[in-house]
Amino acid sequence: MLWLVGLMGSGKSTIGPLAADLLGVAFVDTDALVETRTGQSISELFEAGEQSFRDVEAAVIEDVSAGPAAVVATGGGAVLREANQQHMRASGVVVWLRATAETLAARVGQADGRPLLAGAPAERLATLVDQRRADYAAAADVVIDTDGRGVEEVLEEVVAAWPAS
Repeated sequence: MLWLVGLMGSGKSTIGPLAADLLGVAFVDTDALVETRTGQSISELFEAGEQSFRDVEAAVIEDVSAGPAAVVATGGGAVLREANQQHMRASGVVVWLRATAETLAARVGQADGRPLLAGAPAERLATLVDQRRADYAAAADVVIDTDGRGVEEVLEEVVAAWPAS
């Protein structure tokens, strides 16, 4: 299992499917699985309360960690729970796609459909980078900086992190 972690805009949804294709495994997006499982969008789930969203997310991560080999893009806050970090590390390699708040803000734009960024995306991203840095560092086996780098360059490093069988 190759787990991609990082804040929104770090490149998980772009790099993940490409890496999965190159590695010949499935691509899994935990946010998409949460939406499928609940029948609600991430925004709707956050409106009902972040904790209930995080509970479903944790169940999805646990299920995925027990499944077949895949490249998995997690939600930006998946590393906030130690149990999630443990499931990810126990089942594969965790890759942190790291970027500065400025890079993330440029990539997500107005952040439509991203409840944690409502109102002031750049400022919220700067806060989230500061708040979550230690959690990402604790979870990650590999750190790949994505600032100023092209998709192919980042993809090559992600594929190189694939755990040997």
